[in-house]
Amino acid sequence: MAGKKGPHGTGETGRGKQREADIRDDDLERRRRDLEASLATRRPGRLEGKDDAKAGSAAGYGQALKLSSEFIAGVVVGAGIGWIIDRLAGTSPWGLIVFLLLGFGAGVLNVMRSAGLMAEFGQGEKPRDPKE
Repeated sequence: MAGKKGPHGTGETGRGKQREADIRDDDLERRRRDLEASLATRRPGRLEGKDDAKAGSAAGYGQALKLSSEFIAGVVVGAGIGWIIDRLAGTSPWGLIVFLLLGFGAGVLNVMRSAGLMAEFGQGEKPRDPKE
């Protein structure tokens, strides 16, 4: 037994039943194609929507950049006005603190307006009638 090569002493090297593996691979390939066809009929627009997903993510990045810049602008403008008031009036940290908080509030308000979670300034709950 020690002198024989290969698995189980048959003298063969490697897999002895290579033809069965080819049959199984063909069967698996056929089943995979059938599954792809079945899924394609259930979700017809999924494959064509890949470009739309890229465009949607780009639009999401644009919206995020817009909202973050509006928030940062509100805080920076508030801090700038507070710093100027402190320099002119000599009320050193109070003007900066007060206007920094006001800028933070204005930034949050701008973000909420841009996101559409809040009505624009001057618009009530119900739309105005043009006849009035």
